[in-house]
Amino acid sequence: MAIRHVRTLGDDILYKKCKPVKDMTPRLAQLIEDMFETMYTNSGVGLAAPQVGILKQIVVIDVDDEDVPDEERNQYVFINPEILESSGSSTAYEGCLSVPGKTGKVTRPDWVKVRFHDENMDEYVMEAEGMLARAICHECDHLSGKLYVDMVEGELKDASELTEEDME
Repeated sequence: MAIRHVRTLGDDILYKKCKPVKDMTPRLAQLIEDMFETMYTNSGVGLAAPQVGILKQIVVIDVDDEDVPDEERNQYVFINPEILESSGSSTAYEGCLSVPGKTGKVTRPDWVKVRFHDENMDEYVMEAEGMLARAICHECDHLSGKLYVDMVEGELKDASELTEEDME
């Protein structure tokens, strides 16, 4: 596994649409492993392929506590994800590995139904709520060239300045 360079705000690749994955290859399997390693190294909960410079529809997510042993984690690989339905709304602070040190309030659905392929290219449909739903929406936006900073309600803040009150 390798830690990949995370592209940051202003890099043109973050604003481009990604192409669907047609077949799983050893190179893409390695990319997925590298994406998880990169995400964990940078203390993220999700990472999309364009954030490491690859314009493919691949997302990895792990919203579990980092103190949980790897074998108990809920690691998700979403290839060619498509949000089929969503409902409700939740406003919360979000961050992004491509916008280091910053955070802002974003309203997203609090429930989603998503169709995707896993790393074996098997198709699934799953429902998610709460933090997982937020992460799926955030990362799927990356695949369309959208960043959360364009949806922030109010101002971006330094993440280090957030208080307990802000998080409620």
